[in-house]
Amino acid sequence: MSSLPVFRAMCSSDLKEVLQIENEVYSHPWTSGHFLDCFKSGYSSRIALQDGRLAGYSVMMDVLDESHLLNLAVSLTMQGQGVGRMLLDYAVQEARSTGKRLMLLEVRVSNLKAIRLYERAGFYRIHVRRNYYPMMVSGRENALVMGLDL
Repeated sequence: MSSLPVFRAMCSSDLKEVLQIENEVYSHPWTSGHFLDCFKSGYSSRIALQDGRLAGYSVMMDVLDESHLLNLAVSLTMQGQGVGRMLLDYAVQEARSTGKRLMLLEVRVSNLKAIRLYERAGFYRIHVRRNYYPMMVSGRENALVMGLDL
């Protein structure tokens, strides 16, 4: 049986593994530049280590009394083991501990697995952003904006 994940701040030496996960789970992955910009901006970037391996990560931006979850991903080999929920719970707790009142996120309307995760964690649907995400071949996909009162 695996141990519980250990969470810590993401650092630049994690980027190679983070980008491997990013590229395996997203059709339009962030680049190293995106992550480096998040570091420079002071965004909360966390990783989850499971049995010494990078299992997933999250990136969250704070604006006034709100936190905006910008990215949350779990390695394909670690999905379905609760790592995503634990990463999400960790981010929510971090936002609460810093006095935030609301957490927001966007998710592709086609990402039903992620939507179920967020809804089970108490997030509610706010509205749809039309043509927010690029599609694999052509066109754009809507994003569902979700929120959680903290």
